[in-house]
Formats: sequence, C-alpha cells, structure tokens
Amino acid sequence: MVSSSGGDSPGVVAVVGATGRQGSSVVRHLLNDGWQVRALTRNPSSDASQALLALGADIQKVDTEDPGSLRTPFQGAYGLFNVQNPQTIGFDAEVRQGRNVAEAAAEAGIRHVVYGAAGVGDQATGVGSWDSKLVIAQRFRELGLPLTVLRPMAFMELMTDKGYYPQFSTWHLMPKLMGPSRPVGWLSVDDLGAIAARMFADPERWSGAVLGLASDVRSIDECRTMWQERTGRRPRGLPMPEKLFERFVGKDLTTMWRWLRTGQFDMGTQATLDILPEARTVREWLAPQGK
Repeated sequence: MVSSSGGDSPGVVAVVGATGRQGSSVVRHLLNDGWQVRALTRNPSSDASQALLALGADIQKVDTEDPGSLRTPFQGAYGLFNVQNPQTIGFDAEVRQGRNVAEAAAEAGIRHVVYGAAGVGDQATGVGSWDSKLVIAQRFRELGLPLTVLRPMAFMELMTDKGYYPQFSTWHLMPKLMGPSRPVGWLSVDDLGAIAARMFADPERWSGAVLGLASDVRSIDECRTMWQERTGRRPRGLPMPEKLFERFVGKDLTTMWRWLRTGQFDMGTQATLDILPEARTVREWLAPQGK
C-alpha cells in the first residue's frame, strides 16, 4: 500500500488533462486522499484551472504536442494519470500526444501510470476512439512503465452534460442505433475519479490490471423511466438525422452505437463494486437531478 506520506512514495501525482471531466475528478479525489497533485493544462488561467488551484492543486502549463513541456512537470513525480480526448483533437493527435506522454513519463522515471481509456477488450473493433487507446496503452507497456488501464463504460453524465448534447445523442441517436432496450454499463465521472485514486494507493495490486468499469447496467429505456420518476418529466430528446449529427461530431459515436447493438463483452459490475462499494447506481446518481 502506498500513501502520500509513506516512505516509498514522494506523494506527487501528475494529472494530464486535469481540467477535463475525468482529469478534474481524479485531481479532486487525489487531493482528498492527501496526495500532492500537479494539474497539467494548456490554459492555467481558465476557470477550471483556477477551481483546481483553489482546492490545492499545483497548476502547471503543458502542451502534450510538445514533449519538452512535460519534462519539468513529470520530474520527481511518483504517479501519472493520463487521458486524451479524441473528440476535440482527432485520433491521430490523440495517439501522438499519448505517445509523447508515455515517452516523457519513461524519461522521468514515473513509477505508476493510470490511464483513463475506453473500449471493450484488447482487440481492434473498428471504433476509432477505442482502438486508438490500445495503441497508446501498448506504447506505455513497450517503455516498461507500470500501467493500470481503466475502461469506464458509458458515463452517467451523458444523460445531462450539455457538452455531450444528450438531447440529440443519448436520448435520440444512441437508442435508435444501439437499441433502446440494449443493456448499457454505466459509471459516474466522480466515481471514476475515486477509483483512479485507489489505483495509486495500491500499486502492487493494480499495476498491470486492465479494468472494465461499470457500477450499474441499465438500458436507455430504463434510464428514461427512472429520469421521469425522479423529475416528473421525460428527458428532452430532439430528433436529429444521423448524417447531420455526423457532420458535427464525426462518425465515431454512430459507429460505436452500431457496434454496441450486437457486440458482446463483459458488463459485470462486481469488479467495480469490489474496488468502490459506494459507486452509485443510475437511480442513485439521478436522485440529485430530481431536485
């Protein structure tokens, strides 16, 4: 067991993508657990960066397109949480930046990497945002870095976060292409942060692990019903033609939803609940939305 005050750990974790959804959750939980956190971002003056600064994070400017910018923030750090967002930068840039992070981490002697990835297995599926992460994870392994891969399934925030355009995607095209009664594994972003922090606390147990994460399994139809029970209204879904949606966000999501219509993979929740017994179900997570 490693703690932020233990003799085996310098107590510093660098977080790439610290102001994003996953990264900021990881920063908060690491700080709550007593770690020193270097929150790495391209824009230290942003509201999101300043919010993390107020919590006690050390905000440092990096550009993952520039490997040299990573050297100082990684120097002397015990751990690294890594995440890239291909929806904003594209798959080629995601892989390039992920490899830059891996090489800088190896140069700095990082002792435990936790990778916020995605996907359903170790074989290519044709879903770009899953397959790109296999390439990045492989680069960390090639460099000999102790690696834990986290593969959260659908984030519960897909139902509410405006950045995900839930009225068009989660409540309309996703069930249309995947099937409204098709089971979906769900996890909240906050619980992902808590799980990541627990990986750093016990590296001997979790180094080398690849973990599919879901705390509940519910279809979109079931989520829609629970939403209505909590709020007294149905979630707002706005029809959008598939081709128009793809013009705005590309074909990755529609490809993913089609794959999920028939694709088979483990959606069990027990492994996740063994790590974080308090991880929320969809119903529990939706409860505050009803207020």
